Amino acid sequence: MKKFISLALLVAAFTCSVKAQETSITIHTRQGSNKIYKELYGQFAEHLGSCIYGGLWVGPYSKIPNVQGYRKDVFQALKELKVPVLRWPGGCFADEYHWMDGIGPRNKRPKMQNNNWGGTIEDNSFGTNEFLNLCEMLGAEPYISGNVGSGSVEELAKWVEYMTSDGDTPMANLRRKYGREKSWNVKFLGVGNESWGCGGNMRPEYYSDLFRRYSTYCRNYDKHRLYRIASGASDYDYNWTKVLMKNVGNRMNGLSLHYYTVKDWSDHKGSATHFDNQEYYWTIGKCLQIEDVIKKHCAIMDQTDPQKKIGLLVDEWGTWWDEEPGTIKGHLYQQNSMRDAMVAALTLNIFQRHTDRIRMANIAQVVNVLQSMILTDTIGTGHMILTPTYYVFKMYRGFQDATYLPMDVTTDSMDVEGGHMFKMVNGKIPDVSVSAARKKDGSFIISLANTSLDKAQTTKIILDGTKIKTVNGDILTSDKINDYNDFNHPDKVIEKVFKDAKIKKNVLNIKIPAKSIIVLNLNS
Repeated sequence: MKKFISLALLVAAFTCSVKAQETSITIHTRQGSNKIYKELYGQFAEHLGSCIYGGLWVGPYSKIPNVQGYRKDVFQALKELKVPVLRWPGGCFADEYHWMDGIGPRNKRPKMQNNNWGGTIEDNSFGTNEFLNLCEMLGAEPYISGNVGSGSVEELAKWVEYMTSDGDTPMANLRRKYGREKSWNVKFLGVGNESWGCGGNMRPEYYSDLFRRYSTYCRNYDKHRLYRIASGASDYDYNWTKVLMKNVGNRMNGLSLHYYTVKDWSDHKGSATHFDNQEYYWTIGKCLQIEDVIKKHCAIMDQTDPQKKIGLLVDEWGTWWDEEPGTIKGHLYQQNSMRDAMVAALTLNIFQRHTDRIRMANIAQVVNVLQSMILTDTIGTGHMILTPTYYVFKMYRGFQDATYLPMDVTTDSMDVEGGHMFKMVNGKIPDVSVSAARKKDGSFIISLANTSLDKAQTTKIILDGTKIKTVNGDILTSDKINDYNDFNHPDKVIEKVFKDAKIKKNVLNIKIPAKSIIVLNLNS
């Protein structure tokens, strides 16, 4: 009979003496065929709070150092991260955004009120040209979210023409008038966002018909071939996926999915930095539930698309906590602790196991909003910090376009049951989460996350059929799970070199500290 341990009772166990547990891992290096798409490590930038203004963009005349208006420190940090794809302009903002308001001379662009996020006045100084030029400079694929909720078919069709046509066409000539001769390389196009909610409160049957209509007029110009993405479900809405697969089918190239690690959707989601052990384990349990959600959506997609031609794109995911005290309501500015880093690592490990269907993922969001990579001081001092989540994405760069490797893992796990103060989260939390891949140069990369707050893991790793010659790696950990970086302490939680990996008789022996994330690179 399965034994459940109440999370409330776990707190008492935390005072027990620290004792290393054992984990064994066998990685099948001669197996594996699924590529881990680099787009799984995508980012998301919405016109929300200070994500764009003060985050990515300060303008060319700002006192804050910038590169053609893009904040220099943020730009350099993202360049280092090797961002593969960046989604814009939303989010909920996308379905109120009219792209022609954001082109032409900046001082002549009309203003609008951002009704979704705090009623802030948007001056449209960051628009299509600014976004696509940024992507080009970063070497990132742009992912455009089109306006279906309040826009028109003609508006979206003309936007596609403006961005991708090199012909003697009206919108291409308008682009040339505003300083850009050649079209941009725009591939990913979202036809609406959260059409079940802020994107129009639609039924899946109605949205399916709209997608068929809108996507018809989103043409392929010249050499460009659009990857058309339908607005998919929110976490557990399996009926939405079922209806779209039936009514849209192969007319779409991809179907989105949104999943947040959030307690509930009230104004009391919990603090990003002040939480107890019970809340930590609940968060890990909720984070891990995304795998069951992915499996169920994939099973529905498999019924009508067994060849997996349609990609699943988790284009919004991450933690969602209360806004930081003293910040603007509706701007979703939150801190980012070692707990968030753990959520990022566990989620990326899950995505990597399902690359037969998952084509892209975009964490929400890149700067100053929700589970961001970067936090900036927008009051003019020009301070910037990298979050613990940033370091996870940096450590995982080697997984981009590598080949996922299957493995056998033996590790302890904790059966948990959520208490009454949270929505129920039941299931297993493995002590160690693992992912491994073979890179194009033949070397191997392994990620390991120890979820335990107080127990180290003595771990043995065998690369089945492969001799290990060298190993090096990095570790992310902290004294406390709620440690975070701020402008006075920017290096409290940072990536460090990991030196405690030993090769003995072709077995890799390591001790993974509690609440830590390790990425190893191995050569054979």
